[in-house]
Amino acid sequence: MTTAPVLAAGAVCWRIVDGKTKVLVVHRATHADYSLPKGKVDPGETLPETAVREIREETGLSITLGPPLGTVDYTLPSGREKLVYYWAAEVNDHALELAKFQPNDEIAALEWLPVAKARKRLTYPHDLDVLDRFEKLLDADCIRTFAIIAVRHGKAVAPSAWDGPDATRPLMHRGSDQAATIAKGIAAFGPEKIISSTAARCLATVAPLAAVTGLEVKPSDRISQDALENGTSDLPAVVSRQLKKRVSAVLCSHGPVLPRLISQFAEQAGTAMSGALHDASSLSTGDFTVLHIARTKNSAGIVAVETHSPA
Repeated sequence: MTTAPVLAAGAVCWRIVDGKTKVLVVHRATHADYSLPKGKVDPGETLPETAVREIREETGLSITLGPPLGTVDYTLPSGREKLVYYWAAEVNDHALELAKFQPNDEIAALEWLPVAKARKRLTYPHDLDVLDRFEKLLDADCIRTFAIIAVRHGKAVAPSAWDGPDATRPLMHRGSDQAATIAKGIAAFGPEKIISSTAARCLATVAPLAAVTGLEVKPSDRISQDALENGTSDLPAVVSRQLKKRVSAVLCSHGPVLPRLISQFAEQAGTAMSGALHDASSLSTGDFTVLHIARTKNSAGIVAVETHSPA
């Protein structure tokens, strides 16, 4: 039987200093190495949640995840495989001021280095691969993005088991658990707005996220399944409004609505509807897809897409 790999997550933390890009490298005294900050997934966590938690624990920085930088895999001394997911994460001056790093048993020191110097300092070839991906986005002016997070509601009571209107169907216990486990993973992308279908199952799905972020939930009939079926949804207008605002936002809706919603974001952002976007629009209950859209209007629209499931 094949042993599952050890899962971990981290980030290329970066900032602009005197017009130049610097990235964060950590020195681990016990391993006598220099690497990118990362750590193992705890039980019940989604990968984005892990990345944010590990960066905070290792460096004191509170970060918001930007575009994904893919994965690296390697073999541990024990012989087990390790799979690490990375994101880019810009660190502003305020976050830097609030960070309280103290050398500890795991991390002895932090260094902010220009990309070229970081490339020379890093110990492992797989970290260089991640840095290459980061630099590619940086050179293409696609490293700064805002996130559109499309969420499918958690598992709800079946229509056949519910006597009331479809929009009043509540979440099952499994659906409530899904909502709870994805909340911090969604919050890792720094949403500034939460928009939900008016259906009870959608509103209940984003309730834990609202509690984690302190954001109010804005109910909207226009992204409900009822509106799609009766022709009053007007998804193009919903998407246009969000793209004009250019802030990270959550939209919680239904299985039949989400493919059309994501297709509209692709079309209006000027991005071809690729196989990856098609796959990302077919969500199971409790799943969420993150569309990373370039902030600079001269850059490509959707820079990256990723999908996550409840832990």
